Amino acid sequence: MTQMKKFIRQDTTLTVLLGLLIFLILLFGSILQDKFFSFDNIQSMGYQIPEFAFLALAMSIAMITGGIDLSVVANANMAGIMAGYVLTGAVFGLNSGMSDLTLVIIAILVALIVATLGGVFNGILIAKFSVPAILATLGTMTFYNGISTAITEGKGVVGFPDNYLSIGTSAPLGIPLVFYIFFIAFAVVAFVMVRTPFGQSIYLYGENRIASLFSGIKNEKMIIKTYALAGFLSGIAAIIMTSRVNSAKYNYGDSYLLQAILVAVLGGINPNGGRGKVTNVIIGILILQILQSAFTLFAFSPYAKRMIFGFMLLLIMVINFIIDKWGARSKSIAKDSEVVPQEAK
Repeated sequence: MTQMKKFIRQDTTLTVLLGLLIFLILLFGSILQDKFFSFDNIQSMGYQIPEFAFLALAMSIAMITGGIDLSVVANANMAGIMAGYVLTGAVFGLNSGMSDLTLVIIAILVALIVATLGGVFNGILIAKFSVPAILATLGTMTFYNGISTAITEGKGVVGFPDNYLSIGTSAPLGIPLVFYIFFIAFAVVAFVMVRTPFGQSIYLYGENRIASLFSGIKNEKMIIKTYALAGFLSGIAAIIMTSRVNSAKYNYGDSYLLQAILVAVLGGINPNGGRGKVTNVIIGILILQILQSAFTLFAFSPYAKRMIFGFMLLLIMVINFIIDKWGARSKSIAKDSEVVPQEAK
């Protein structure tokens, strides 16, 4: 029992998330039974998770700095469209005389570079021009959407090579390839955030910008790198999305922005910055995907899903506020209990 209490006190968010995850699995499993635990449904979740997971990870990293990146979906769509034009040969007739594999490699590089540059632009606005992150990324979200709409005239880019589509549709050993990519990427980012000076500087900046500056961290450079990383992750999301649906469009995945914010907050990322673990975000992603799959099996409309997710976001913020207050009160009581015996002496 003592070990259990110690574990709960060490990471209250992780304890709550694990409890919620187990509860939802048991609840929907008992209601939906074979439909929920079927191989097809589990594999379907494996395909769907990485699409918004990379966007949620990008959002989480931005929020740890005390900022936010509202442009993640728009950036991903813009990168996907650029990659789509490469794949279809709309860029200078690029596909003439080139193998499909070469086109796929070029398209992947284009998606990653475009999205990373989009992130760099966000970082420059925030770091160099002191534009608040919410306003900067709201502006770039509109800007990136405008670029995507203008170059496509609102139409989708379709007709990609099979080699490219296999990224989003193949399933080695029955597990979707995109899920392997998701797992590896999250492990790398978690390592960077916890074990590297760059990751620690992100947390320190989010906790106290002045202390970060006086500790020798180049705040402006670090912010640009952080939003560049968020853009890079959006680029991976673009590759996964376009290879899964065989098209790229300016408004694909509109609901992913809300889901990305929801998962970040659900995973314990503090919107004020400085706190939150990437590993907890993974559990938050699993919880959201379980809910998403259950809602689909229940035949909920997309509008009902948005309403529920919006309500969940508000509810989670209230719960996190209560947990923080409870944690602060517990620490205060523990501190007082240590001081009293010393005064008695």
